Amino acid sequence: MALSLDVAVQMDPLEHVDINGDSTFALMLEAQARGHRLFVYEVPTLALEEGAADRGAAAMQVSASVRLVTLRREKGNHASFGEAIRRNLGGMDVILMRQDPPFDMAYITATHLLDHVHGTGPGRALVVNDPRWVRDSPEKLLVTHFPQLMPPTLVTWDIGQIRAFRAKWRDIIVKPLFGNGGSGIFRIREDDQNLNALLEMHFVRSREPLMIQRYESAVKEGDKRIILVNGEPVGAINRVPSAEDHRSNMHVGGVAHKIGLTERDREICSTIGPFLKEHGLLFVGIDVIGNYLTEINVTSPTGLQELARFDGVNAAALIWDCIEAKLEAESGER
Repeated sequence: MALSLDVAVQMDPLEHVDINGDSTFALMLEAQARGHRLFVYEVPTLALEEGAADRGAAAMQVSASVRLVTLRREKGNHASFGEAIRRNLGGMDVILMRQDPPFDMAYITATHLLDHVHGTGPGRALVVNDPRWVRDSPEKLLVTHFPQLMPPTLVTWDIGQIRAFRAKWRDIIVKPLFGNGGSGIFRIREDDQNLNALLEMHFVRSREPLMIQRYESAVKEGDKRIILVNGEPVGAINRVPSAEDHRSNMHVGGVAHKIGLTERDREICSTIGPFLKEHGLLFVGIDVIGNYLTEINVTSPTGLQELARFDGVNAAALIWDCIEAKLEAESGER
């Protein structure tokens, strides 16, 4: 049975996306090709308010200022918008939560609001990924539940612990726990005298702990991004750092290359896959350096367009196949 769905996309301004690299754009194009109606809205327009009474009890309603949108793959002319209207998000069929981090209190609050509409049936919309488990799965912390897959890692506020970790491993990576896109990540070698100044600068500006990991020299060969759909790996790209930077993120100059999956990659995916599927984390991108899992990205994963170019894998179609199957299954049960 073909479905025609109303799909709301919670995202940063669509006008500014890179149409040849943005995974949200790929997901939206695939939805449009299937005949679904697309609406976009930005987080600051969300509102939670008392809705219509239901059996004498007031229900809370989540609304947003949405715009109907039509897409085309034409640079500089990639979107046409309808007039902005305020709409109850519980009247949508699907909500894609695709705004970029940082994973801060604004991000977390948006997940709490979407909790009110997530689900299937009247007055509910299937939110992808599940907002509760996005909230409970910060990418650098979720991975710590799979310690057998990680490099040696420390999460702490304690400067003495950080110094002891460097003394043990000699060459370390220092990361802000809730950063994104490679921002604020430093490599500190054994003889680097900047560690104390770096820690002072961070803790003056932030109350958050840091993540410290052993530096893995395999990153010179690339930081692999593996895409999982409903807990199953569908392909990977390799992001290789430039000669001037230790970071492989494409936001800071890393270059994407074609790559396959190793037996270790499949072992990692088979270990974490059941958790992702069970908790509604339908579209996930994990980062693997050498033999080690370093992050599990559930907020706004990327890599779909690169995977399509390198391997011909339409992961956006696989994601929509899964969404539609979930909705059809729920419809059949009612």
